[in-house]
Amino acid sequence: MNIGISILLAFLLDIILGDPRRPTHPVVLIGRFISFLENCLRTVFKTSKDLKAAGIILWVIVVFTVYFATFFIIKTASNFNWFLGQIINIWLLYTAFALKNLSEEAFKIFEELKKNNIEGARKRLSFIVGRDTVNLDSREICRAVVETVAENTMDGIISPLFYAFIGGAPLALAYKAINTLDSMVGYKNKRYKDLGWFSAKMDDIANFIPARIGGLLMLLASSFMRLNTIGGLKTLISDAKKHESPNSGIPEAITAGVLGIRLGGYNSYGGVMSFREYMGENFREIVLEDIKTTVKLSILTSILGLIIGEVIRCAIL
Repeated sequence: MNIGISILLAFLLDIILGDPRRPTHPVVLIGRFISFLENCLRTVFKTSKDLKAAGIILWVIVVFTVYFATFFIIKTASNFNWFLGQIINIWLLYTAFALKNLSEEAFKIFEELKKNNIEGARKRLSFIVGRDTVNLDSREICRAVVETVAENTMDGIISPLFYAFIGGAPLALAYKAINTLDSMVGYKNKRYKDLGWFSAKMDDIANFIPARIGGLLMLLASSFMRLNTIGGLKTLISDAKKHESPNSGIPEAITAGVLGIRLGGYNSYGGVMSFREYMGENFREIVLEDIKTTVKLSILTSILGLIIGEVIRCAIL
């Protein structure tokens, strides 16, 4: 089956079914594999220098295992029955995307805020962000949702699409392994600063090109939505580099610019306050409707990524 058709069907499955995290979900299995290997490596590697080496070993084992396991599962199934192989291929691709889940979680928070249920919104928000949510007011909840949707448009949709078009399900799942490694061990805290440094660096590298492609797609999507595309471009140029991540600042700066709001500011993580540089001009306060607009921007950006990716693939081939 044409890889473009497989990706399209997988994308449609995600829109229809979402991405339920069952115990057999590939990302769940990858997470368990990472935890198992981490425990094994920590019993052998103790010093800071050794743990940095262990971080490289962890990344190589996980990413290459996921890639080749995915490849051989599809290959074996296809050799047994072509149709079965295609079904498994599409299902594995489908698990790499997270458009519906991201949109649904954002809208659930939107509905809680619309009902003035701040506690419910805080609880829902805690499912999708790492920052502390217990003391956030409605404006800060809206900011957190807008930032998270913007950032995860790249990590959860554009990047997997990019790697799926290049290398099918094996490379898309390998990317998910890279992303999962970063989310599990790529922290700069005492426990993971040595073991997780390589995973954090490789996640930045893996997302470098997709984030920039995604930024262009987001600007294009904003023009279709008649948002302030010029403002988004100006904020991208002036503010994206302020973000501690070389990639996350791109969608967040664009979103701030096209909406005419300011993102960034103070966040609490485990009770410790940290400041993220502001992005965008504070032309107005963030409002509840900004969540809906950001979700629509994310959806349109993703659809454009799917369409343009297929057009480029066909043109190259």
